[in-house]
Amino acid sequence: IMNKLYVGNLSPSVTVEDLKQLFGERKLPVAEEVLLKSGYAFVDFPDQNWAIKAIETLSGKVELHGKVIEVDYSVPKKLRSRKLQIRNIPPDLQWEVLDGLLVQYGTVENVEQVNTDTDTAVVNVTYSTKEEAKVAVEKLAGHRCDDYAFGVSYISDMDAAGPQTARSKRGPRGSRGQDTEAGHSTGLAGPSASRSKTMDLPLRMLVPTQFVGAIIGKEGLTIKNVTKLTQSKVDVHRKENAGAAEKSISIHSTSEGCSAACRMILDIMQKEASDTKVTEEIPLKILAHNNLIGRLIGKEGRNLKRIEEESGTKITISSLQDLTIYNPERTITVQGGLDACCKAEVEIMRKLREAYENDLATINVKSLLPPGGALWCNASCSSQSVVYLFIPTQAVGALIGKKGQHIKQLAQFSGASIKIATAESPDVTERMVIITGPPEAQFKAQGRIFGKLKEENFFSAKEEVKLETHIKVPSSAAGRVIGKGGKTVNELQNLTSAEVIVPRDQSPDENDEVFVKITGHFFASQVSWMLAAPHCMNSRYRGLLRYVTGIGVSATLCYVTGIGVSVMLCYVMLCYVMLCYVMLWGWGSLVHYVVLNYRDRGLILCYVMGMGFLLCYVMGIGISVMLRG
Repeated sequence: IMNKLYVGNLSPSVTVEDLKQLFGERKLPVAEEVLLKSGYAFVDFPDQNWAIKAIETLSGKVELHGKVIEVDYSVPKKLRSRKLQIRNIPPDLQWEVLDGLLVQYGTVENVEQVNTDTDTAVVNVTYSTKEEAKVAVEKLAGHRCDDYAFGVSYISDMDAAGPQTARSKRGPRGSRGQDTEAGHSTGLAGPSASRSKTMDLPLRMLVPTQFVGAIIGKEGLTIKNVTKLTQSKVDVHRKENAGAAEKSISIHSTSEGCSAACRMILDIMQKEASDTKVTEEIPLKILAHNNLIGRLIGKEGRNLKRIEEESGTKITISSLQDLTIYNPERTITVQGGLDACCKAEVEIMRKLREAYENDLATINVKSLLPPGGALWCNASCSSQSVVYLFIPTQAVGALIGKKGQHIKQLAQFSGASIKIATAESPDVTERMVIITGPPEAQFKAQGRIFGKLKEENFFSAKEEVKLETHIKVPSSAAGRVIGKGGKTVNELQNLTSAEVIVPRDQSPDENDEVFVKITGHFFASQVSWMLAAPHCMNSRYRGLLRYVTGIGVSATLCYVTGIGVSVMLCYVMLCYVMLCYVMLWGWGSLVHYVVLNYRDRGLILCYVMGMGFLLCYVMGIGISVMLRG
């Protein structure tokens, strides 16, 4: 019960009337029920908002009959488990900063903001274990941030009341909100305690940088008003892409809440444009993942045309050429009046949500398949690799995102499982990100992580993002990675500019595997796939590898495959035969006999060439077997 409070450290002379008088003086609703005991009391308030206000107003701040009273939630010991409430959070504190602070003490499963009337923010946090929550209470209580001291309390954890049956039904968790129950609020996060599925896909807008100040308002009052009136969570990403002409805004709410917030933001921008005498029309710009755009457009553009006709707007979508591996979003630009743009937004987001939910359903169906994938999958599609990527500790919050949204979207975009390991100690400078998935999923996930660190300015504009990556290889292959006298590893380093280290003193694990450490920029780090999973390297990846490491490595890869050797030797044999023919009979004779008199010498030439191809292919297979050992 989130409105029942414990009032402790009371003087024996305190009466029920004293407590009611105290509440009245502090403009708190006089509790109807006050249960007074020896040295403490239990008080019921009308709702959680009043309970929070009572805690912040009274606890440790008010003296009654010569003793400073303590006020906190009344939570039985058996229900003090994994769930906490953190109060008095600075109103302008970025979610990424708060997330980065929370994950220092354990794996955070869920974070929900509580809608309150206070000037500061309040969140309910769920940790993975009771022990992690206990450490968080000890470390965060009284923690100062921008001259605000956090208040931390246990809140009722119903999972701890009995057998952990509820938790056992949940799927495997990532670092944040990855389970099926993550959509339910642990507090009063909106109009209802449980969220609709549509909240999983936020409305992402792109607004001119010149209007960001007006949207936020003085001391954040305007954006707070938008949040309160629309029951939405609105994130203005003003620190991303420093110097950019436009900034993104993420709105998390129901479809109605998102649309209401969108209308208010458009209205704010139009008023600001009028006040500053900006004559240009301000379009509505919506960001959407490229995977959803095709279904928004529809067959032959029918969906988009219908939305344009019904709303009276002009809609354009940014080119595919604007996409990068770091940014898979496209910009949907809607031009028209305020009402027309808002009407179009409703239909556009409805289509995007439908596509998004269909994708989620497909993912859920795949998750029910037996290990190794569907029966019709070949062996390569079920190949899973694990990569351990190390990022700066202060970047953890940005990677996770508000309420785990960014890491959740990253996992969906890439198709990889992404988890952030618990910090070994509070003062570590790096945190390990565990990425599990096939090569293509690994490439997407790592690329986005490198890009995110650059976007969030964890590296300077002129500085290249270089991270340390660990992969596991069979201990028997470690020697081949190093090469005789370190020749192989030196060649890899020269070709890729990555630092590759195979520690000689490490002992193999239970799977007889050892770690290889690779440090470098994104493309250089992809050399790991040559070491970890060469059998998964399809033609698409070989093409990528040429781009990553240059023609030298790709030629080497071709050389160590049977078909590669055979093609190279065939080419050499063909050149040799042609050269001999030209030397004996000249170029004119070559053309004459091959084209006109193919039945004699031309036939002999074809026969020699055919035998050469066959001989080279057999030799190539043999050399490949010997090289692979």
